[in-house]
Parts: sequence; structure tokens; C-alpha cells
Amino acid sequence: MNKNKDFFDRLGDLLKDAESIKDYVPKINKSGYPFILLFFIITLVLSFFSDFLGWFGFILSLWCIYFFRDPERVVPNMENILVSPADGKILSISEEMCPENLTSEKSEKMKKISIFMNVFNVHVNRVPFSGRVAWLKYVPGAFLNASLDKSSKDNERMISKIEIKNNKFIYVVQIAGLIARRIKCDLEENQNVKIGDRFGIIRFGSRVDVYLTNDFSIQTLKGQTAIAGETILAKIDSPIKSKK
Repeated sequence: MNKNKDFFDRLGDLLKDAESIKDYVPKINKSGYPFILLFFIITLVLSFFSDFLGWFGFILSLWCIYFFRDPERVVPNMENILVSPADGKILSISEEMCPENLTSEKSEKMKKISIFMNVFNVHVNRVPFSGRVAWLKYVPGAFLNASLDKSSKDNERMISKIEIKNNKFIYVVQIAGLIARRIKCDLEENQNVKIGDRFGIIRFGSRVDVYLTNDFSIQTLKGQTAIAGETILAKIDSPIKSKK
């Protein structure tokens, strides 16, 4: 019993210290609260078995809080740019068939930028370009390692088609990974969206692909680290006024 008391006394001291630095800690995405609560309940249970397990659970709980952090981002004040929808490493820049070819006869080739999010990246996704959500399509699939190219076509994913002007579209594809099993997309069809807005989250390691028309010029490099809402991935060559 004394061991448990010592554990909670030390835990209380840590929480007091955390209270003093809360102004320096980014806010937490609301979808993370149930997981954070679950982690702390598990920590409580583990602490009754041993201090070691209790501290182990507490460290995992801190990691869970860190995972669901949701920092503010500053979108570059520039016209006709496309920003990264996710934090992470640029895995590849290629030319691929439009993702709509999975559900229709459409066979257009588009530029594709793939971004891999590991378990330490911010996982909140942001709108890459202002426009209107034309449609949303959920595609069931496997849970392969999201760093593999075939995960773009084989893994569970959510496709958001965004109209950036009349009959000009981009696609943002949220892809589940080996550990990630839940894709959360807060968008609705016909919704107007603004560049940099939060639109969803993929839990515990994943990937986001962006498909662009050929009049976009790529402004990033393979291997670069991208920051959602801030890193410019592409610019459109034929200037248009983005939908607000």
C-alpha cells in the first residue's frame, strides 16, 4: 500500500510541475481525449501491481498526450500555393492515375506527393488548398506499412475530392498504416474549405497522398520534412483565385 502511495505522491509532484508549464504545451486534439483517459486508467491498474509498471504506463500516457498534440500553424500569405496536408517525410513525388479510377472510368494522370507520418509526428491533417468538397469516398483495405508504395492502393483510405475552381480538382487521400487503424475525416460533401483548416486525423502512424493536376509545379523534394499547413508543396502555374 505504501508503494502505491509513494507512486501517487511522485505522480502528483510531476503533475504540479506540468501545470506550471501548460502555457508552453500545445493543445490536444479532441479526438485524443478518450485514448488519453484509457491510457491513464491502464496506468492506474498497472500501478497496483508494481511501481515499475505504473511508471511504464505513465510514460506511455505522456506519449499518448504528445501524439494527439494539435499546435497552431501559420499558413503562408501567398496566392495559388498548395500546402502540406500532413506533418512528415516526403516519401515520393510521382505521376499516377487519378485515385478516382478506382470507382469510375476516369483515367487521368496526375502528379502525386506522398507524405509519411511516423508515430512522433503531429497527426492532425489540414486542407492543402481552398475550395469545395466535391465528394468523399471511403475505401476499405489492408493495413500494410504506410511507407510502402503499394499502401496507396492496398490500404484502407479516405479520399477527399476538392474542387479548387470550376471543374479543376485535387485529391487528398488519408491512408491507414500498419499501426493506424482509424481514419477520422471531419469534412462533408459540398462544404467550403479554406487552406490550412484542420479536417481530420489518422491515429498512430499513417500516410497522406495529394494528387494534383499538371498545371501545378512541385516546390518540394523527396526526403524533405513537411509541416502541415505551412510547408509549400506546389504552386499552380496558371494563377486562379482560390475558393474561400
